[in-house]
Amino acid sequence: MALKCGIVGLPNVGKSTLFNCLSNSKAQAANFPFCTIEPNVGSITVPDERLIKIAELVKPQNIVPATVEIVDIAGLVKGASKGEGLGNKFLSNIRECEAIIHVVRCFDNPNVVHVEGSVNPVRDKEIIDIELQLKDLETVETRIKKIEKQAKTGNDKEALKTFQLLEKIKQTLEQGKSVRVLNLSEEDKNRIKDLNLLTIKPVLYVCNVDEASAKTGNDYSKQIEKIATEENAEVLIITAQMESEIAALESYEEKQLFLAELGLDEPGVNKLIKKAYKLLNLQTYFTAGEKEVRAWTIQRGWTAPQAAGVIHSDFEKGFIKAEVIAYEDFIKYGSETACREAGKLRIEGKEYVVQDGDIMHFRFNV
Repeated sequence: MALKCGIVGLPNVGKSTLFNCLSNSKAQAANFPFCTIEPNVGSITVPDERLIKIAELVKPQNIVPATVEIVDIAGLVKGASKGEGLGNKFLSNIRECEAIIHVVRCFDNPNVVHVEGSVNPVRDKEIIDIELQLKDLETVETRIKKIEKQAKTGNDKEALKTFQLLEKIKQTLEQGKSVRVLNLSEEDKNRIKDLNLLTIKPVLYVCNVDEASAKTGNDYSKQIEKIATEENAEVLIITAQMESEIAALESYEEKQLFLAELGLDEPGVNKLIKKAYKLLNLQTYFTAGEKEVRAWTIQRGWTAPQAAGVIHSDFEKGFIKAEVIAYEDFIKYGSETACREAGKLRIEGKEYVVQDGDIMHFRFNV
């Protein structure tokens, strides 16, 4: 599934350092603005303990995890909506992503230049919000002009509904709020889907803190947490520099020892990847056999035929039924055969909505 999360933020907040920890790509990380110009794209493995536990039982020849695409986008500055800095390029790159990871600097360090001259996470967040909102306002006003006459004739009810929705969005943007705060219905989202608004995209705020604040955050991060609560957005505390040090360690044992010394249970980037996966409204189902245990990525709410189509389009076209075992049952009984004998293998049809963690086998005929 080619859904992408874009990492955004002001220049020099730790975006590229974080991206380097996430992927095998080595984005240049330097202490000056606009270090990143072309967006770096990394296909990131999604950490999933369930995949490992299934593999321990099945002992396959091969294990294939789920992945998610993360894009490191150039830093934005004031005036981006009017083309300042790398504004137009930045905004078009965000438009191509389905969700946003917004990195905010929440640490003091006189040796790391701040593009605004001082550390102020709320101001930094608002700079980016305002630029995205201004671009959305421009987009919405253009559409209103096109549809207004048609809507006001009263003959086209759908055009009128769209017009009223656009007016509501316009007012929200003019108040300095992002479209996502409106919590629009799916019906309304579909009405404006083609506008691909920037501020309707789900967002995860990543507070890049100093090492001493890695576990509990600090005063800076608490300011962002308060705002995120009002927006119904998620927040993650992370120390990009420390994550870089963890990523540089070669063995799993070394990494676990380092984490234990810091009092952490897993690398922050693992939590970030999982949250990015969730942000994109994705979930996982598994196939398990002697040749391969594999995690497959689908959208939440997909039916069994749609899930089958991720493996091959023929699976969806000729779908007959799906054999389904819940993950917890597979782990409890230890094998497909044991689940079948215990009555834990279900036969599901075309209407079945796949659940996160389902272990599936599809029957089809083309």
